[in-house]
Amino acid sequence: MPRKTAFMSQWNQVTTVHASVLLSGCMNSVEQKIYVELNSTVPCVRLLNATHQIGCQSSISGDTGVLHVLETEADLDWILSTGPHPPYMVVMEAAFFTRSTMVKMKNSSRVAGVAVIKSNTGPTEGFSPHTSCPNQNTGVYTEHYGPELANCNNTVWNPLGNGLSYEDFAFPIFSLKDDNQTQVIRKCYEDHNMRMNGSAPQYPLCAMQLFSHMHAVTDTVTCMRRTDLQNSFSINPEKLCDPLSDFNVWTSIRPLNNSIKGHKENESVVIAAARLDGRSFFWDIAPSAEGTVSSIVTLLAAAQALYPVALEAPPQRNIFFTFFQGVSRGVKMHLKMPVQLIWSNYISFGMLKTIIIISSLWMHSDPVSRKNTTVNKQVANLVANIKSVASSLNLSLNEPSATQALPPSSFQRFLRVRPVPGLVLADHQASFTNRYYESLYDTATYLNVTYPSDLSPEQQLEYETEAAKSLTQVATLVARSIYKQAGGEDRFLNNITADTKTVAKLLYGFLIMSNNSWFSSLLPPEALGRGSILGLVITHIINTLTSVTRFVQFILANMTGTVTKLNQSQCQNPKDVPGESKDLYSYSWVSGPVSVNGTTDPYCVRSSVHLSKALSPAFELTDYGSREYSTWTESRWKTIRARIFLVASPQLEMMTLGVGVAVLLVSLVVTYFISSKAELLFSATREPPNTTY
Repeated sequence: MPRKTAFMSQWNQVTTVHASVLLSGCMNSVEQKIYVELNSTVPCVRLLNATHQIGCQSSISGDTGVLHVLETEADLDWILSTGPHPPYMVVMEAAFFTRSTMVKMKNSSRVAGVAVIKSNTGPTEGFSPHTSCPNQNTGVYTEHYGPELANCNNTVWNPLGNGLSYEDFAFPIFSLKDDNQTQVIRKCYEDHNMRMNGSAPQYPLCAMQLFSHMHAVTDTVTCMRRTDLQNSFSINPEKLCDPLSDFNVWTSIRPLNNSIKGHKENESVVIAAARLDGRSFFWDIAPSAEGTVSSIVTLLAAAQALYPVALEAPPQRNIFFTFFQGVSRGVKMHLKMPVQLIWSNYISFGMLKTIIIISSLWMHSDPVSRKNTTVNKQVANLVANIKSVASSLNLSLNEPSATQALPPSSFQRFLRVRPVPGLVLADHQASFTNRYYESLYDTATYLNVTYPSDLSPEQQLEYETEAAKSLTQVATLVARSIYKQAGGEDRFLNNITADTKTVAKLLYGFLIMSNNSWFSSLLPPEALGRGSILGLVITHIINTLTSVTRFVQFILANMTGTVTKLNQSQCQNPKDVPGESKDLYSYSWVSGPVSVNGTTDPYCVRSSVHLSKALSPAFELTDYGSREYSTWTESRWKTIRARIFLVASPQLEMMTLGVGVAVLLVSLVVTYFISSKAELLFSATREPPNTTY
């Protein structure tokens, strides 16, 4: 009997395992037959600051609605008022993704969510989801500093801004690529949901379900307080939101000593700065071709052109090349190493934004700080130096009205500390000329970075576009102006010329394909394997060390550093190597170019390129409700998903539920009857023993 019991137990275990496997496989198979998963989707997510929340989210179990493609005004009326099958999940082309349409949907209870089909080109009239007055509450102009210039009273910088990125939507909004999956959605809609002769479609209908539930609510103060409470009392704490943070990248012509601050008392410097971050309405989509990439490429090319001459004939003042994170959100940029140098002295040059079309550039300055005689004299000298260089390059530079405010830029954050001389180079006299400011359409196409169709990727990498040639002139202008302003001798200016080939490679890498042979050769080997950073380039969200930051760090190190003979072990730990100093330099072990046989030849680069944390002081001071510093955070989430399926009519669903309940009740009654009569139904008749004597 024990053997039989053990055997039956093992058999039951085996049966249970097989049943579980079959059930799991069956469930997966059934799910695949019911749902079509949409992979090429990007959501709008929730962001928070000291006072409110913006962005989008779904309910915790996802939001579901009957699919309807918005193509005409009649479709909009059907969705918002006359359609008999609300709530609707709206699929629209980019042309309908306007403020007026989205506000109507926001105020309607008949909309479950929105999916926007991203096109390769933006609307001809332009599209900017940012506000018309960027950096309105984070810039230098307030009621205490230039009140007549505050709130864009003097100049509306972004007249096309519709403010969609700063709205709070209670339903999910996703971006879809215009690819095969979009065609699947359209076919599902046309087969099941298309109106025939004005009559409503019949069930089953095509439906869409979007998952983008956000953990954080209300504002940064609430979110961070709840996160801190969980960290204090929970065994398994879960963060609800993260401060927007990343790293700035900077280098200097003369290395600074980390251990002794590296500068003299009252030493003046020249600083050229560009922004690293960009954003759009949707998470993780921020090409920022004109808004960010153009300035990154300009400053990198200028640094490469200037460094050899600066080493041969050092200028009187030190020169900083700085790439700031967090400009799009007003995050104050911390430069941990030269912070005392920058705050306690003046900055002679500030360059944030340049643009490809260089028929005319404008030099913007701050009219308020120029009321100071000393500052005004230094700015005038800076303007004269740049104009002198521009004339030798046959470039036209102008100044806007003396009463016009400074454009939104990182330079405004410096002015909030003290009056300093500086300029912002831009392509616009007043309002932005960028018709797609901070949108997903600010792409290489808009910047006119295009290639002949018959070129291979490697040939495109080397191809010198007209945009690259034009931007090379801007980089040369910037490099020579910096050198002249730093006290360099005029006789060396003609030796400073940006390289068109390098500019072409930078544009291709940042805008077309970051996973290319040149970028790969400049990165460390560990960045090229699993989890490679050779993917997304510019991003609007900055929770960690992002790809663009790493790219700029290593590209700048290779352009301005020196190749050493250190091996990998010495490169990663140079403190014990005679003549090397981690206080003065940073060391990078990079992959090197790929040889003919497919192998790489790594080497060690010594440079003065450093990273500094770009985190708002509000989070270091735990002042989450600060009005002085940026308090932007991003909500966390667990699932981002989108799928379509056929949904039955409510009557059929109720009938199916009723039948199921009836079957359950009948099963319970039958089971009870069989259980109570088991002895009678399953008892075996005892046969008399067959005994032989």
